[in-house]
Amino acid sequence: MNNRSTTRRDFIGRSAALGASVGFFTSLSPATRAEDSPLQGLAAACIGVGGKGSSDTSHIAEQGVSIVGLCDCDGRTLTKKGREFPEAKKFDDFREMLDSLGDKIDIVTVSTPDHTHAAAAVRAMRMKKHIYCQKPLTWSIGEARLMRETAEETGVVTQMGNQGTSEDGMREAVEVIQGGALGDVSEVHIWSNRPIWPQGKGRPVGEDPIPEELNWDAWIGPAPMRPFVEGAYHAFNWRGWVDFGTGALGDMACHTTNMPVMALKLWDPIAMTGIKNPGIFEGETYPNSSALMFEFPEREGLPACKLFWYDGGELPSDDVLAQLPSSFKKRIEAQKAGGRKTSGALLVGSKGSLFSPDDYSSKYHLLPEDDFADFEAPAQTLPRVPFNGDVDQRHKWEFVESVKGQYEPGPMSNFSYAGRLTETILAGNLTMRAKAGQRIEWDAKTLSSPNVPEVNEFVRRDYRAGWEV
Repeated sequence: MNNRSTTRRDFIGRSAALGASVGFFTSLSPATRAEDSPLQGLAAACIGVGGKGSSDTSHIAEQGVSIVGLCDCDGRTLTKKGREFPEAKKFDDFREMLDSLGDKIDIVTVSTPDHTHAAAAVRAMRMKKHIYCQKPLTWSIGEARLMRETAEETGVVTQMGNQGTSEDGMREAVEVIQGGALGDVSEVHIWSNRPIWPQGKGRPVGEDPIPEELNWDAWIGPAPMRPFVEGAYHAFNWRGWVDFGTGALGDMACHTTNMPVMALKLWDPIAMTGIKNPGIFEGETYPNSSALMFEFPEREGLPACKLFWYDGGELPSDDVLAQLPSSFKKRIEAQKAGGRKTSGALLVGSKGSLFSPDDYSSKYHLLPEDDFADFEAPAQTLPRVPFNGDVDQRHKWEFVESVKGQYEPGPMSNFSYAGRLTETILAGNLTMRAKAGQRIEWDAKTLSSPNVPEVNEFVRRDYRAGWEV
């Protein structure tokens, strides 16, 4: 293992430098199957192996990585996944797994609820393990900064699970925007069909017996302890609770804002405003719906820009929606009539607009359509993932091949990029801690608000003893 680690660190130094300048990759490496890699015998330990974590584990294994450790606080989930990987050792506490298998693993996947991402991933990075971590990268803004800095300090290969980053269409859309097809982009509108879990409710009263197969202490992890209530938090409804999740914004914006953030370099907002802001309900859950505005200054020759976010059925104004393709307008009208909620991303420029109707930005339309009837995509400036498979599998291929040193561009959604994306997104949730319509000035360098200081206590959290980052 020591020989493999030395070889890998040589590669990682190059990939980390490339990762810091995402958007300027120009070279591609050929697809290489895991069994052909000079870094034979990669091993992984997987934290959180139910739901999305189940496919994350399986897809890593498909790339020739040996799964030697499985961790889940729910024994039922652990037993089920253990049938797929019978040789893997099973744990219900990631701290114990990392202590036990630390010298036997190269990769750690983290697919837990948001509040334990940093506690698990930072610990593993400090052990020099390469990390695949689900989105959003972290529960708090401060943790996102820490994850980015830790990845850069340790030089490990990292990737966040916003798999749309690996889509050819998403990367082409970035090239189209950066190539000037839209002119100066001054507005971005993103709306989501989330939440699809309970929000806008207070803490349930009472408590239920903790199931014998559930390690409730490990599930709570760094968050303040609270009683177990059947169905309230575990296994799916945690996203709406502020102690554990990041709401609709945290869940989906790492997907839906990914393309415009990358194309327009929408880092470090200078202010955020809750246009529709019912606030955190009883200090416990995110509201049923919200509409937010982020302000970005002039940056690297790009004009000032505003990004608007809408969730829970909220939509942009009718004059904005009027720009959409006629087929999608019908879906909007159906939504307004009480039908299924839609998602979309619209970038408004001085020469035209770009609309993506799917969460991963894998497809896009240039508008008005007649004006772009003869449009040809610009020359390719971003690498494409040379692997045939679904979007999840392509994302894992990019990560594993980068760990092996076989894909020199490295993961595009590395923590240098994903950390900044997550910081930008989670700053929006601070608006829920302020008065409706209150403009929160933001100093991204210090991760603090100079004019609404009461929100600063929510940039980081106090960790429960034994779960510190």
